[in-house]
Amino acid sequence: MFRIKKLAAAAAATVIAALSLFSCSNNEPPADAKEMKVTFLEAGKADAIVIQSETGTVVIDCGEKGDGKKIANLLNESGRTTIDYLIITHFDQDHVGGAPKVLNNFEIKNLITPNYEGNNDEYKKYVKTINELNIQPQKLTSDLTFTLDDVQYTVYVSKKDYYGDDDENDFSLVTKAVHHKNTLLFTGDAMEQRLDEIMDIGKCTLLKVPYHGRKLDNLGDFLKKVKPKYAVTCSSSTEFSGKMQDLIAGMNIKSYATCFNGDITATSDGAKITFETER
Repeated sequence: MFRIKKLAAAAAATVIAALSLFSCSNNEPPADAKEMKVTFLEAGKADAIVIQSETGTVVIDCGEKGDGKKIANLLNESGRTTIDYLIITHFDQDHVGGAPKVLNNFEIKNLITPNYEGNNDEYKKYVKTINELNIQPQKLTSDLTFTLDDVQYTVYVSKKDYYGDDDENDFSLVTKAVHHKNTLLFTGDAMEQRLDEIMDIGKCTLLKVPYHGRKLDNLGDFLKKVKPKYAVTCSSSTEFSGKMQDLIAGMNIKSYATCFNGDITATSDGAKITFETER
């Protein structure tokens, strides 16, 4: 009987050790994973996001007029001369304003936009620039998928042609980037109607908080669905709603914001994400 108990204990220890080993190895990056780096530039209540994988470069929004230079400086420091995909989520000035600077300084292989026309001065300057450079944007009418290095991207289009008078935010393109075990979700200025459309988009590791952290009635429901470990908000301190900050904190989501942390760089090794902040 003693020997049976001893063997059972040894077997149990072996199982526990195996499970522990599996748990540890599960946190290790896949052998073929390359580094993916996402920089959220401090640009006030604007989005200017640069994604760099081994050889691929994606830019999501260009902030306001002066923010294009920040994007250009970052890419120049990285030795990048080409942008594989420049994604303009929608045509508000705080997303398209810096685009002319970026368009004029880099080879743009693919320019991706929603399928509607803007009406502000920054949009008109953007249109003038792409006409001068003879760049033809791809105005999405259906979802787009592409792969750069070991990152799989899906860009989701809005499902309606009309959301209300003077409401461009819900036309926002939403981009999902899957890097092995990590999923990053960039939501532009999606508001309530748009969040309802992507409510079942799936879980993510990192969420770029929509609409600069302003109050959204269904953000709590959305967070419960996508279950992010980390949240990054591109905003100013006056725009980032205190109620939304409390909501994120109350759900034990590790939160960063450009208004508090300056430039934020999130680096995925394929299994975990680490952060560096300017402050």
